[in-house]
Amino acid sequence: MKFINIDNSNFNLKKAQELVDEWINENGGYWNPFAMLTSVVEELGEFSKELSNIEKVKIKKDNNSNLEIELGDLIFSLICLANYYKIDILEALKKSIIKYTKRDWNRFICK
Repeated sequence: MKFINIDNSNFNLKKAQELVDEWINENGGYWNPFAMLTSVVEELGEFSKELSNIEKVKIKKDNNSNLEIELGDLIFSLICLANYYKIDILEALKKSIIKYTKRDWNRFICK
């Protein structure tokens, strides 16, 4: 397995998608879509456990927070799905931001 060196000065979502694609293709290729979805759900569960620990909902035995790592794992899994379906994740995010800001522009204003 090849280690990928990341240049922070040139790192963005497009580059992330390219690096994940390169790594996946060099290490056996993409899983089937439902296996990748299972990975997303698993990573979301791990992220949820970390968040529960930080917010003192459920305290784990060791106090080390892995929230950042678990969020990274979740994003990695989502990028795998995006790459499989040839979705530009930055464009998808832009569309979601537009959708939320149009739809929910006054949703959280106290009345």
